[in-house]
Order: sequence, then structure tokens, then C-alpha cells
Amino acid sequence: MPVAVVTDSTAYLPPELVRARRITVVPLTVVLNGAEGLEGVETSPEDATRALSGRRVSVSTSQPSPEQFAGAYRRLLDAGAGGVVSVHLSAELSGTVEGARLAAAEFGDRVAVVDSRSTGMGLGFPVLAAAEAAAGGADLPEVRGAAVDAIDRTTIYFYLDTLEFLRRGGRIGAAEALLGTALSVKPIMHMPDGAIVVRDKVRTASRGVARLVDLAVEAAGDADVDLAVHHLAAPERAAGLLAALTDRLGERLRSAYVTEAGAVIAAHTGPRLACVVVHRRPAPPDAD
Repeated sequence: MPVAVVTDSTAYLPPELVRARRITVVPLTVVLNGAEGLEGVETSPEDATRALSGRRVSVSTSQPSPEQFAGAYRRLLDAGAGGVVSVHLSAELSGTVEGARLAAAEFGDRVAVVDSRSTGMGLGFPVLAAAEAAAGGADLPEVRGAAVDAIDRTTIYFYLDTLEFLRRGGRIGAAEALLGTALSVKPIMHMPDGAIVVRDKVRTASRGVARLVDLAVEAAGDADVDLAVHHLAAPERAAGLLAALTDRLGERLRSAYVTEAGAVIAAHTGPRLACVVVHRRPAPPDAD
């Protein structure tokens, strides 16, 4: 059997792709005002949006346990998988990848764990690359290599209405969040080394979306690209973002996915998130 591919729920892959590529998803846990649920299974983006819109809100997240990962790996290997490649959200944001590594140690060289240094489809595109390689008969080192190569060709940018939720979750400093609020600054973030960093600052939401488009086109360069657009309770922003990118990229845009971000990301970004992920396809081999 092919090498199996595992990821976590923060990849926000379209469900039809998860099924078609036979990807195993291990969910993170979200606690919304005391109610605990597995992301994408028991807790939806709508649940997070409702909780975050309340005046008194308590939101937290927790990573899967090593036992959850070990159970997933064992089931796949017992079913005959030729190995497991497990690709996860950035270690700078969560201990998920460390939990996966602790679990993988039980299985020796039959399980390889990869830190995507990203989240959303910044994680999802490397997962898809690994799944495609596995479906083509690649062995475990080759499947892992496909994921790592895709990571280096994937860039994520996202716009937020406020830095407050990142501050609450400890992903950005209180001083920077306070300054942004005082100046009515709306940030555009990126993840150059796996951590969330302010890339640009704008004054209005419309400028934020327009800047996302410019940055995505710049990230695409001359390559053919796949795109993903994520949003949280902002479908109109996602639609406008995709329309603008489709127009700007033209025939170089090979595929595009639009999904709503889940509760884990919602807990740290707040509603009205708009995000674009650019995956540059490798250049075709020289005809000569």
C-alpha cells in the first residue's frame, strides 16, 4: 500500500480533497466559553464566531495528545500502509508537531514528521504534495521530500481587523497590539519562519484586501500557482479577493480553493479574517 499522509485540522483542506487523497486528519481541541470540542468534528467556525462576538468570551485551544497521533499511525500501519508522513502546523504556534514527534518515536523509521512552518493551506498545500507523491508510488523519504519542497514554495498572508485576538493568545506583544489599536491600524501578517509577523499596516479593510492581492501576485512571481483563500465570517471578502487574484494572475492560476477558517485559527485572529495562500508550482523540465 502507498505511504499514508496525516495532518491536523488547521490545514482547512476542502473535505472533498481529504476524501479523494485519503488524508487522515487529527483534530485539535477548542474550548469556547467552557465547552470543549474537536475542531471540524464537534466545533464549527460558526461556533467560534458566535463565541468571539460575545462581550465575555473565553477561548482556548489545545493540541492533540501523542496518544491520539500514535493511534492514528498504528491504524494506518496495521492496515498495510508503507509508512506515514505526518505534516503539521508551525511549531511556533502550537505543540502539535512535537506531540506528533513523540508519537512517531514509537514507530521508528516508519513515521516521519514535518513542521510546515505555517497553517491553513500554507500547511494544506504541502500535505497535498505529499499525498500526490504517495499516490504515485513514492517511498517514505520521497513523500516527506515532496512535502518539504512544497513548504519552500508556499507563502501565506492574512489581513485582520484587529491585533487584539493575537494579543490574547500570546502570539503578538501587548505593546504592539495596543499601538495598533490606538492608531486604528489594520495589520497584514505573514509567517516567514513559522512565527506570525506583521508584514504591512493599512488604515481600512478595502486597502487591506487590495494589499493582500498585491502581495500574493508578488509572491507568485512568474510561476504557475495554486491559490487558497480563507475567511472567517467574511465570505464577501473572500469572494472579492479571489476575483481580484483571478484577474491579476490570469492563465498562471491553475487551481483555487475557498474555505472558511476553523475554530482554532478563529480563536487567535477573531472574525473577519481574510487570508491568501500562494503555492508556486515547480517549473516544468526544460524541453531540451
